[in-house]
Amino acid sequence: MEQQQRYTLGKTEKLKSAKTIEQLFKGGKSFSVAPFRVIYLFKEEQAGHLQTAFSVSKRHFKKATDRNRIKRLMREAWRLQKNELKEKLTRAGLQMNVFFIYTDKVLPDFLVIKEKIGQALKKLSDKTNENLSENS
Repeated sequence: MEQQQRYTLGKTEKLKSAKTIEQLFKGGKSFSVAPFRVIYLFKEEQAGHLQTAFSVSKRHFKKATDRNRIKRLMREAWRLQKNELKEKLTRAGLQMNVFFIYTDKVLPDFLVIKEKIGQALKKLSDKTNENLSENS
C-alpha cells in the first residue's frame, strides 16, 4: 500500500533567520514570474531541506489585512505544490532557501497565485538540474 503524501508547512520549513535571509539577498540568484520576484540560494548543508519566506510590499498594500491575505494565499499554494521540488533536492543532496516577493498592485485570487507559484516551482526545479550539472 502506498504512503499518502503529506502537504505540510512546518516550523523548520519557514525561513526566519535574519542572517540566512541576508545571505540569500547578498549571494542568491533571482528570477521573475509575474507577479513574483523569486530569490533562491543553494547550500550543501542538509539534504532535502527547503526553507521559504514570503513578502508583500507595504507601499502597494497599505492595509495589513491585505498583505496578510496575500501571504496566506502564497503559503497555501506553496504548501500544496512544493513536494516534488523537495524530493528532487533530497535526491541531489542539496538545501535550498527561497524568498517570494509579491510585486503586483492588485489583490489576486487563489487560482492565479497557485498557477504562478507552480510556474516558479518549475523554474526552481530546472535551476536545481542546472546546479547539479554544473557541480558534476
